[in-house]
Amino acid sequence: MTMENNTVNAIEIRGLCKRYDGFTLTIDSLDIPKGCIMGLVGSNGAGKSTMIKAILDLISLDSGDITIDGRSHHDQTVREDIGVVFDELKFPAIFNAGDVRRVLRGAYKQWDDALFDSYMKQFDLPMKKKLKELSRGMKMKLSLAAALAHHPRLLILDEATSGIDPVVRDEILDIFLAFIEDEQHTILASSHIISDIEKAADYVTFIHNGKIIFCEDKDSLMEEYRLVKCGKEELDTVDKNKIAGIRTNAFGAELLMRTEDVPTGFVNVKAGIEDIMLMMIKNEGVSA
Repeated sequence: MTMENNTVNAIEIRGLCKRYDGFTLTIDSLDIPKGCIMGLVGSNGAGKSTMIKAILDLISLDSGDITIDGRSHHDQTVREDIGVVFDELKFPAIFNAGDVRRVLRGAYKQWDDALFDSYMKQFDLPMKKKLKELSRGMKMKLSLAAALAHHPRLLILDEATSGIDPVVRDEILDIFLAFIEDEQHTILASSHIISDIEKAADYVTFIHNGKIIFCEDKDSLMEEYRLVKCGKEELDTVDKNKIAGIRTNAFGAELLMRTEDVPTGFVNVKAGIEDIMLMMIKNEGVSA
């Protein structure tokens, strides 16, 4: 899972292991290049939030090393360079945006009141309304304004856009794309909304049962696999070692196969990221 890059990666993970009762996250090697959007996908409980908490040094590791811009994730100076947006605001419900600004002004050396206020204006957010009175979309945009107002180089989002209407999500995705334009900023975004990942991400990391199944360039990934439909008799002619996933039905099967392995004459279409994920994890006993 190591990618070629002539500059320091935004995030490097080596030999990570975190054990809980009934669950273990293991990442042998993962590089997230600087200047990209990395989409982190997987089902609930797959390990996405655990990985993010590990990067943010919010949990202790059983083993492994994580570096951010070449520094250990334990380094206190790293905190200044990271903006974080969780799926919920981590401030008291009686706070308003002005209270959030006041608290964060004292927490970050590079906090920029003018930048925060400009995002508040851009997002059309009220400064004095209590957080408990804001909609989910408004809370998310406030979180994003707060995350960006101290000039971070790395933005980490944990299911931040779930439950938000498509118009607001589209507006936020445009901000993400603008954020990485100078190639010095990086985004790691965990999301269940695969369409957002397909639209904005440069790379995709798929986690399942605490392990990375793949980490690939998004465009290459979507060119790499095809969904192949075949009848029962046709299925018997397919090399089972070249099937990455299979869904059977009364009439035959739908196969996930690498583009170069698709048999001549078989009906096939491009596989989306969600297709690839579901077919791999629901594989009916066929090895990829």
